[in-house]
Amino acid sequence: MSELQIYLIVIGLIVIVLVLGFNWFQDQRVRRRMQAQMPVIEQDPLLAETGAVGDMRREPGLGGMSAGGINVTERLDAPLHPDAMLDAQEPDSSTEIVIEISFQGPMLGEDLVPLIHPLRTAGRKTVRIFAQDTSGHLQATIEPSVSYDAVHLAVLLANRSGALSAIEWSQIWNRAQSLAEQLECAIEGPDQQRVLDLASRLDDMCAGLDTQVGLTLLMGANHPVSDVTNAAENMGFVPANGQLVWLGEYGLVCFSLARSDSESFDAGMAGVDRLSLLLDVPCSPADTRAFGKMVEVGFELARRVGAELVDDQGRPVQRGSDAVIDERLKTLYQQLEQAGLAAGSPRARRVFA
Repeated sequence: MSELQIYLIVIGLIVIVLVLGFNWFQDQRVRRRMQAQMPVIEQDPLLAETGAVGDMRREPGLGGMSAGGINVTERLDAPLHPDAMLDAQEPDSSTEIVIEISFQGPMLGEDLVPLIHPLRTAGRKTVRIFAQDTSGHLQATIEPSVSYDAVHLAVLLANRSGALSAIEWSQIWNRAQSLAEQLECAIEGPDQQRVLDLASRLDDMCAGLDTQVGLTLLMGANHPVSDVTNAAENMGFVPANGQLVWLGEYGLVCFSLARSDSESFDAGMAGVDRLSLLLDVPCSPADTRAFGKMVEVGFELARRVGAELVDDQGRPVQRGSDAVIDERLKTLYQQLEQAGLAAGSPRARRVFA
């Protein structure tokens, strides 16, 4: 290698370092400016705290619980919530940012589907795709025989993985741009800085509202997984994504039952010695006795599998104070409603996923 080549390599490395340093400086300056403009969401300090991505969620300390009047054998064959149908028909301007790709001429759905398949995610954020037919109507489902003249990509601004990042936005924008170039059509979207600003604001607001409340069932020794699942399903739990869930109105999940080792119930493991009950507050329908019902179900399940129900501190749950936690959750439900993220709504379930 000649001396000139060495000098060129060194200069190149210096330029790269300078560019990276400048980008870091710009990022920090923007973050400080946005933080100064963030809304403040107050939260009851006795509720679970969920801050930045990666923080461990801490449930409220539970000094005791009371049994309510829940029928633990009740199963609901619930219809789809009417809001879910309305929500599916158009992008949500409060939680999503839209990239629009307009075609030169109508395209059949069967030709369009394989082209847009790579556009359904942006890193760890979902992208909902809406096709605009020749009458100007948006459709969440693309029909093979229908002609479309545009697609709208609704990119989620934030979820539990954090705010939409510059890398994630660049990823989906570059893919959309490549498609637009391939089809020789127009593409429209917001400025990246505006996107990052909106994403940070939404993420900051949601961080102050994100609460999960959990209980643990200690069985003392390994129990066959089949015995546990049979007992839970006989009570009314239903399988869902390797867990068991308790359904409420409109078929929405009220709380879930999982193995504490994070393995799936159908993973074929030899046995299980502890279980976790979790009430995911933003993703569950608002209920004046949301926590009390989970406690009641927990007691009954503990009786059936020979377990002890304990709180997040490992203390045996005593009947008598779940009403206190439910009262505090009412405040959180109100805060979620005021923020436009009603508990259990399609919007809340997207953002708190």
